[in-house]
Amino acid sequence: MKLLSSLTASSSRRVRISPPCLCTRVLASTRSLHTKIDLISDLEQRGFVQQITSREKCIKSLETPRAVYLGVDPTAEYLHVGHLLPLMTLFHFQLRGHKTIPLIGGATGLVGDPSGRDTERPLSDGAKVEHNVQKLSAAVLKFLSGAGRYATKKFPNLENVISTPEIKSNLEWFKGMGLLEFLRTVGLHARVNTMIARESVSARLASQQGISFTEFSYQLLQAYDFYILHKNAGCSVQIGGSDQWGNILAGIDLINKLDPEVGKDGSHEEKVFGVTTPLLTTPSGAKFGKSAGNAVALDRHITSVFDFYQFFLRTPDSHVGKYLKLFTLLPLEDIENALQKHNEQPETRSAQRLLADEVTELVHGEQGVIQAKFATKILYESDLTSIKTQEVLDALEGDSRLHVLPENELLETTIVKLAVNAKLVSSNSGARQLISSKGLYVNNKPVGDVRQKIEKDELLDNRVVVVRAGSQKQVVLVSAE
Repeated sequence: MKLLSSLTASSSRRVRISPPCLCTRVLASTRSLHTKIDLISDLEQRGFVQQITSREKCIKSLETPRAVYLGVDPTAEYLHVGHLLPLMTLFHFQLRGHKTIPLIGGATGLVGDPSGRDTERPLSDGAKVEHNVQKLSAAVLKFLSGAGRYATKKFPNLENVISTPEIKSNLEWFKGMGLLEFLRTVGLHARVNTMIARESVSARLASQQGISFTEFSYQLLQAYDFYILHKNAGCSVQIGGSDQWGNILAGIDLINKLDPEVGKDGSHEEKVFGVTTPLLTTPSGAKFGKSAGNAVALDRHITSVFDFYQFFLRTPDSHVGKYLKLFTLLPLEDIENALQKHNEQPETRSAQRLLADEVTELVHGEQGVIQAKFATKILYESDLTSIKTQEVLDALEGDSRLHVLPENELLETTIVKLAVNAKLVSSNSGARQLISSKGLYVNNKPVGDVRQKIEKDELLDNRVVVVRAGSQKQVVLVSAE
């Protein structure tokens, strides 16, 4: 009997990803990384640390290069903005010269983590989990590769070449492990009373639904991950969200029991540590990146670069300083100066513009910032006279607001019908009502007649027209060549 005998043959294959080149260097003497202070203190000043085990010993341990891992749950096939906080934490370790191991839960994703959940997580299909593991492995490497370029561009003083992150799936060690072997290796050292006391378990035990044995055992699987990575890769630090504190402690406890280290005086030597990040929420209190309408992806094919940029541009004043510290490598003193400038003229939203520029460059590169700004000009600025067709196509590539159609259709169809076909409005009657209230615009000029069509001389650069409903919804129509 195998621990994961229900897996298909395909889902038991080891994940192999050919990583993009991430030949970057650790920053030598830049203000942004505060290399004169230790890494943990730097992370604390920026707001990354919620809890840490044996803080002073961890700081001492990190004076020499270590291996650190971050678990990523394969519940979806793409990364979203909620992943930025743990990934940036991992990236700071990487920039200080530590080996980083993003661990995708190919095995644990089949079980489900009860942490932070009030109800049982539905079991995922094995093939779907494997697909997500493959996609996330590539996405994590792409993010860290782009983050490396972002860092090296901003801070040219570099030294100590660092290695490419080593992506792993925990299916690698769980796929052939028998149930009896797991019980004798891990279960033997687990105390049920300690497991029950974990917050993720105790909260569910107090609920009406309770907790299944499958989810109850999850902390042992994650504990074994830490043990295997410590044993085989020298990993001494695990990063996780605040809801992972109990699982991290379980891993530390297992390592201490299976691989104890005793000092010269006979006392126990602490050699592994845990760092958790705070729960990040939106101003409304929703979990950052997870709530309905807030799952902004880091993949431009799921969330356009423009929408990604706008998400951060809409950050309220109460949160912009926090996000600048967490999601950029800007020096803290530069952030404070930017916030002071913003407070003097808050109507300019200069801090939000800085945040949107920096995070978009981090995730989508310099070209992404250029595209997002040009898309903003097309969709929100009044002067459209200088617009060029190719720039429009480049800026809105993959964006649902861009519609390319034959010229005869563009010029011979009423604006009412064009707006409906482009899903700018839901119905002909809705479009007609907008026209009667002066709320439907073509190139920022109100449409005056329901029978009105686009005139040839209205096309920007002979091919482009912007149709807007109200103040926020718009589409860009481009005639095909």
